[in-house]
Amino acid sequence: MWLFLAFLLVPLIEIALFIQVGGLIGLWPTLAIVVITAIVGTALVRSQGLRALGELQGSFSRLEDPTTPLAHGAMILLAGALLLTPGFFTDAVGFALCTPQFRSAVLRYLSSKVTVQRFEMGGRPPPRADMGRGPSRGPRAPKDGDVIEGDFTEVPDDKRPNHPGSGWTKH
Repeated sequence: MWLFLAFLLVPLIEIALFIQVGGLIGLWPTLAIVVITAIVGTALVRSQGLRALGELQGSFSRLEDPTTPLAHGAMILLAGALLLTPGFFTDAVGFALCTPQFRSAVLRYLSSKVTVQRFEMGGRPPPRADMGRGPSRGPRAPKDGDVIEGDFTEVPDDKRPNHPGSGWTKH
């Protein structure tokens, strides 16, 4: 229902704003504002996106929860789409999403509405309930002392790859 209202109301708001602004300043200045906001918005989204990417890479390298940088990146992506969409209302929302303070406020609001059931990083997968009872329906983590059966094929030493290689391995 909310999505339907958004698709109905946003174009109506944009049309009303175009009529009002165009009536005040004229057609060409109105179109110039739309083009300028798209160009400025693209540059702003690029710089904010690079910053968010750096924060995401930093959280991965520090083995921290990447939720916040990912959410900021998603909101910056949405801001870019809104800034490229012609209109004053979408530009206002897009520019607001380009500010880190507004994104943090949106993230705080959304995180108060969401409940996380479980979050894990690294380590072994949790044990399955059916382990050790009858036939397994998929892969399972080996216990200490388990034997893992498999097939192999010996590759002769004189076998060479049929491509020059990437440089990461010796051939």
